[in-house]
Parts: sequence; structure tokens; C-alpha cells
Amino acid sequence: MQTLRQVEATADQLYKQKVIRGFCRLNIGQEACVAGIEAAVAPSDHLITGCHAHSYAHTRGVAVSDILSELTGRAGGVAKGRGGSMHLYAPRFYGGNGSVGAQVPLGAGVALAFQYRNTDQVCVAVYGDGAASQGQVFEAFNMAALWKLPCVFVCENHQYGTGTPLGRASASPAHYRRGGVIPGIRVDGMDVLGVREATRFAAEHCRSGKGPMVMELLTYCYHRHSTSDPGVSSRQEVQEVRPGQEVQEVRLGQEVQEVRLGQEVQEVRLGQEVQEVRPGRDPIALLKERMLGSNMASVQEFKAVDMVVHQEVEEASRLAMSYPAPPLECLCDHIYCNQPPLGVRGTHPWSRLTSVSQRPRPTPPVHRGQRSPPAPQKHLVAQSV
Repeated sequence: MQTLRQVEATADQLYKQKVIRGFCRLNIGQEACVAGIEAAVAPSDHLITGCHAHSYAHTRGVAVSDILSELTGRAGGVAKGRGGSMHLYAPRFYGGNGSVGAQVPLGAGVALAFQYRNTDQVCVAVYGDGAASQGQVFEAFNMAALWKLPCVFVCENHQYGTGTPLGRASASPAHYRRGGVIPGIRVDGMDVLGVREATRFAAEHCRSGKGPMVMELLTYCYHRHSTSDPGVSSRQEVQEVRPGQEVQEVRLGQEVQEVRLGQEVQEVRLGQEVQEVRPGRDPIALLKERMLGSNMASVQEFKAVDMVVHQEVEEASRLAMSYPAPPLECLCDHIYCNQPPLGVRGTHPWSRLTSVSQRPRPTPPVHRGQRSPPAPQKHLVAQSV
């Protein structure tokens, strides 16, 4: 989890330095969801997620240097510098998906392939609370329930869809119940051990032929939806909404939002919200306290781990920055897999490009007086326990 956070913090710095351009979706604060799921599923299981894909790509086996190289648009990236933040892929990982909620029916399709081939695999389809009301999500639920597909639908509920509070966007905030006939469970998404055990239970349920399961992870993201979003959002708006029996009041004076849905009352503190969540609910701090309290590790050991992680991510960042930008002749590559080179028209009829299925991995340049860069890491995967 510490590696996941350090990678995201490095990406945040690179974005602010304008080394990373365009969209950059971070999930700092949600490390327990990523690490807990990966600790529970089998290596042969598959996973697909939405636009917050960096951490999932790493736990699925993508090296840190390949992730950072991709984010900065360099040829050493996992998608050769042409995909960016939302398009990271690996074996058994179908990357981020920019279309809201699109990964849910795709995940159901992956699970259908497992059923068709009669394998023992499970697909985990991760989506956010902002995508939970998409029509395609409910269509996928219906087909998955009808055909008893081995798919775990995971809703990462971090209380905001982009910048809209949950109570303003969802008439039914209990996402684990939205599957109808599909059983659902709600889990503390800030507790990595809880996420691990709940995912293990859900995966075994699917593997046993009982059909899909919906799992809602109550979590929180410390950053805005995209790093490019301004610092102000609907978290700072003054509104009073009275839809039917429901009353929502946002009082910016006290920075308290009260949501009354029937007999349910939620208080969500605005403004200083992130600072209030971090001390008592941070997933890394919670696991650290639990391990210290159980005498499983010492403060010195944690400091040593933090130092090693920082050094490894810093070295991976240097390696990522050493790759060149992808050349123009690679623009049309990988249109087909394992096919002879294919001629492709360029931006005008007299421009011709070539699509190649496979090209050798580019080698980072070595400047005079420097040592050769180290080989990319096969794994810098965060340990959840």
C-alpha cells in the first residue's frame, strides 16, 4: 500500500510540474481497496476498472517505471506512451475505461467467457459510485444474475461522483443492494484486511457456481476526481434540495452537510473534510497501528520500509523519464495482433504509415558518464499484510 501511495504522490508531482499532461486520476486514500482485492483473488483471475487505474495496474504486475513512463507519454510505457492515465493494461487486467460504467458490462463479458470455457476463474469489475446509476450497470447485473456469471461487481463508494455528493445523485445510497436478486455486502473500504476477507468470500461464492455478487467498499479519495480539476467543486457549493420526502441541507457556515433520507441521517463535513478523514481512517495508518498493537512489526521496521519504497519509486521515476517520446512511425502500430506489417493512410493521402504488430522495447539513452539504467522492475507490488 505504501508503494501504491508513493507512486500516486510521484504522479501528482509530475503533473504539477507539467511533465504529465491531460487527465491524471489518482486514488490516494483508496489503497486498501486495491491491495485487499489483489490479496484475495487468484493470479489467474481477471480484473477491469474505471479511470482510476494506476494502482490496479501495479498490483496486476505492471512495473512502476512502466506506469510512470506511460503517464508521461514515453515509449517505455505499458501502452508505448499512447494511452496515458486511463489506458494501462497487463495480462488478466483490462485497464482503465474512460466511458463511465463501461467496465461493468465488459467485466460481465469476461465472466461469460470463463463460464463458456468452463474454467474456475472469476472476474472482478470495479466501478465508482458515480457510475452506479448508469443503465448499462443494471443491464449487466440482470444478465449476470440470469446466467449466474462468475463476476464480483465492486462499487468503490468514496462519497462523491466527480464532485457531486452521494446524497444529491443517488436516491438509494445503499449500492450493495442495487443488484436486486444478486446478493450484496457492504465493507469498510479503509480496512485492507476486511476488504481481503470480503473479496475472498465473494470470489468463492462466484467460483462455486452461485452466480455474481455485488460488493460495496466504503472508502474515501483524498484527491479531486482528476488532478486537473480546480480546487473548488460542488463540495463547496451552498444548496438546499427538497425532493419529495427527502431533505438535504448544506450549511457552509458550519461546514456540515446533513442528509435525511427517511430515518437515515448522515453528517458530512466539508472544507476540512480530508484533514478530518486522514487521522482516524487512513488505510495505511490503520494497518500500521494494528500491526504495532499486535507486535507484528516495530516503528523502525516501518521506517525502513518507507525508505526503501521511496528509493525504489524514485529510481523507477528516473528510469521512466529516460525513455524518449514515441516516434511518429509507431503511431499506427498494433492495429492487428501477430499480422504482417500493414500500410495505413496518414493525415493526408500522400502520407503513409505502417502498422507493426510487435516492435522491440526501446532502450533508454545512456549519457556519457552515466551507468546503464537498471532493468525495469518485474514487481514492486505493495504487500497488503
